Amino acid sequence: MDPVPPHLPHENPPELPAAALSTGAVARRLGVSPTTLRSWERRYAIGPATREDGRHRRWTAQDIARLELMCRLTAQGVPPSEAARAAVGASPAGVPAPEPAAVPESAAAPGGPNALPLGEVRPECRGLARAAVRLDAPAVEHLLESAVTEHGLVTAWEEIIAPTLHAVGRKWASAGERYVEVEHLLSWHVSCALRRVRPAAEQLRSSPVLLACAPGEQHTLPMEALAAVLGERGLPVRMFGAALPAEALHEAVRRTGPRAAVLWSQSRSTADRALVRSVAAIEWGLRGARGHSALLLAGPGWGTGTPGPRTERLFGLRSGLTVIENAVRSADHAEPATRTGPTTVTRA
Repeated sequence: MDPVPPHLPHENPPELPAAALSTGAVARRLGVSPTTLRSWERRYAIGPATREDGRHRRWTAQDIARLELMCRLTAQGVPPSEAARAAVGASPAGVPAPEPAAVPESAAAPGGPNALPLGEVRPECRGLARAAVRLDAPAVEHLLESAVTEHGLVTAWEEIIAPTLHAVGRKWASAGERYVEVEHLLSWHVSCALRRVRPAAEQLRSSPVLLACAPGEQHTLPMEALAAVLGERGLPVRMFGAALPAEALHEAVRRTGPRAAVLWSQSRSTADRALVRSVAAIEWGLRGARGHSALLLAGPGWGTGTPGPRTERLFGLRSGLTVIENAVRSADHAEPATRTGPTTVTRA
């Protein structure tokens, strides 16, 4: 391992550019861990040109551009040492520096050919996408944890996590069987990050909110995100996960008497409107004091049509959370006699 040449001291250090970023900010933007950046600096001398007070790393736009090129090259399978030489224009002693044409033409395009189709998104979203494409599990885990901690779960989901998941899905759809490994790795770590969110103490007087995917529906991450947010707010949740059979869904609603039941469908093939009507019709309790759930339909599978009696559509995590909280609040203000425990629930 070649030692990193020492930085020469400046008699009068240059003024720090206004746009210079810290190592942590650059790591989030690029989708690598801060440890990886420091390792690259030690091994390949691809570090920042400026240090604040001689200690703190500050990365300029030019520094970041070199790192972005290195990330694109490594994502294409170029060894890190070669990618670093191409990025900084350096070569081993006695070997001429590569001409610009030596860098793959695809790497000159933003993100390269392996980049996910993100559009206009937050820098953290691009960083997460780059880490996922590289299958850099430690970086993905670090970026997800940072996003949830710094922005809160709702913003992290809507502005960072969900756009990246959608981009992976679009890339997979347009590339055949490629990128399936990217989706699986990213989905696994998103699920793990959501389950690490600590719920607040449940409001014991409230009946639960029931969350389930329609029969045949395997996409659970949106419901996992909703479960995590509701738990943060102290609302009791009963999560039934993927592909809950119709009869099991009926029994779960009858037995728990939920304030609201959320049913997710990713595609029209799993959006069973006959099931919606039957679940919406379920009532429980004594005659004259019957109760029923607010049935909330989530996911693109339900289309744009009118949901039907006793049902409502949810669009997005933030707005959906408001709808659920209003449903819970309305039920909590209802007469106590209309609510009974699971042991006295009767069939519709």
